[in-house]
Amino acid sequence: MTPPTVRIHCLLACLIGLFALPSWAAQWRVAPGQAIQAVIDQAASGDTVEIERGFYDQNLRIDKPLTLRGLDRPTLSGGQRGDTIRVTAPDVTIEGLIVRDSGTSLLAQHAGIYIQPGAHRAVVRDCVLTYNLFGLWIEKANDVRIERNNITGLRDFQSSQRGNGIQLYNTTGARITGNDVSFVRDALYVDVSHHAEFRGNKLHHSRYGSHYMNSHHNLWEDNDSYYNRGGLALMEVRHQVVRNNRTWGNSDHGIMLRTLQDSVIENNIVAGNNRGFFIYDVGYINLRGNLVVDNHVGIHLSAGSIHNQVVGNDFIGNREQVRYVGARDQPWGGPVAGQGNHWSNYLGWDRDGDGVGDVPYEATGIVDRLQYRHPIVKLLLGSPSVQALRWLGQQFPVMRVPSVTDDHPAMVPTHKNWSEWRDKHFR
Repeated sequence: MTPPTVRIHCLLACLIGLFALPSWAAQWRVAPGQAIQAVIDQAASGDTVEIERGFYDQNLRIDKPLTLRGLDRPTLSGGQRGDTIRVTAPDVTIEGLIVRDSGTSLLAQHAGIYIQPGAHRAVVRDCVLTYNLFGLWIEKANDVRIERNNITGLRDFQSSQRGNGIQLYNTTGARITGNDVSFVRDALYVDVSHHAEFRGNKLHHSRYGSHYMNSHHNLWEDNDSYYNRGGLALMEVRHQVVRNNRTWGNSDHGIMLRTLQDSVIENNIVAGNNRGFFIYDVGYINLRGNLVVDNHVGIHLSAGSIHNQVVGNDFIGNREQVRYVGARDQPWGGPVAGQGNHWSNYLGWDRDGDGVGDVPYEATGIVDRLQYRHPIVKLLLGSPSVQALRWLGQQFPVMRVPSVTDDHPAMVPTHKNWSEWRDKHFR
């Protein structure tokens, strides 16, 4: 016969197991003409609310963990009243909806989807957000996932009157992947947001493709930024990894690095911009393996940007390879042969055939400085008088100006397909 204490323990174990079993989440269905908010209010945490195809002129507030799912892409319009959807609870998923027509008050920060403080682990995926002031506003909400959305802003407004496509403020752990964002003020605006990843996004026809400030330990990988004023702007940040991106056809800069430290910028394609890189007050970064091609200025370097390792980059066909403002030479390339950069305007030679130029490369001579100050000099670059002036600058140090130098320039570019990135200018 089973002892009483054993029977009691077995009974307790059964009761604990019973209470530990997951409750069955309910599914709710909303048809056109019904109030979505009323169904959300009735649903329990963990439920799924499915919305049938149709047009719904409603503003929603989601204050419990649940899934809001569109069936065959229904349209939810906020009627230009406040936020179309406001999320106030953690663990909310929104997917498969067209979300449009938020309010237009910059002071109130109206958004298609507003994820407010504390709404951690929100997921927004496979949605179309259009004609909202801000597409997504995410504030003090950690570990959000924003995936495969198409976001367009107020196309008929001036840029200064639009909001941003995706705005991250004071967050950690965000994952922003596979989104297409256009016709907003800044496609991605990131402020005081750390340990985030931005992958596979297309950012175009905006002021900045991405505007980073005061954000650290972030990864920017495999994104396309094009036909903006600026492609990628990193300002007042540390510990960034920016790799395998393509930034092209931007009317000002491809990649801006301003007051940046301890970061890696590698294997990016920067093509057809006014300035490929704009580097200002940058130190202790590794700039390597990038293709900088067919920009008006390949790199604009100034404000004491020193202690950087710049190796293995290809500078090809830029109208002005380097625009350098400094009081002393800036050495680039590694300390030994094989660690230099390729410069398409290098006029040296390689007598031993080891693939490395035998004489150093200087990016900014006296002729280059004259060209910078007086662009009309470009008309005379092939003339004997200008060539003689260039030779005099090399022979007489008193005429020499500070320059970016490369002691081991590579004779052949590492990017064999560089010609595919010509003629990508802003249209």
